[in-house]
Amino acid sequence: MIIRPYIPNKDFDAIKRWITDERTHAMWCAFRMPYPLTREVFDEFLEVEKAKYNNAAYTAETDEGKPIGFYCLSTGESECMLKFVVISPEVRGKGIGRTMITSAVKLGFEAAQTNTIGLCVFDCNEAARKCYINAGFKEVSHTDDAFHFKNEVWGRIYMTHTRVN
Repeated sequence: MIIRPYIPNKDFDAIKRWITDERTHAMWCAFRMPYPLTREVFDEFLEVEKAKYNNAAYTAETDEGKPIGFYCLSTGESECMLKFVVISPEVRGKGIGRTMITSAVKLGFEAAQTNTIGLCVFDCNEAARKCYINAGFKEVSHTDDAFHFKNEVWGRIYMTHTRVN
């Protein structure tokens, strides 16, 4: 697996295909972008996130150059956050997510002046939660009633990964 900066012309169409329905979209971005996703909206969103939170967007790809994952990493003086993580449905359940998250954590610690990287995941996304735990994240807090999707109410779990010296 190769982790590289997100390239809109090369990566957007793959990412859009991974967001297969409105519920998946909501779990991925909590409707911070409208559904269905368009490239113009996504590019603008990433620019705003970069300016506001020092986000950098990354794509995971196979050795053959096929995109298989995406995430943003925000690095600040006191915190580093992993955001907008998504994996191609074709490779889910094969350890690719854990490998990508482990690489993201390493990159975050190298880029930031912090010993902790945080992320949030909805409690209904059990596969993602398990992936993060397998990559070394620990659950820190749980907020009930954090997000409403149609007739569902989702809690939000805040997780952290601490640098081991």
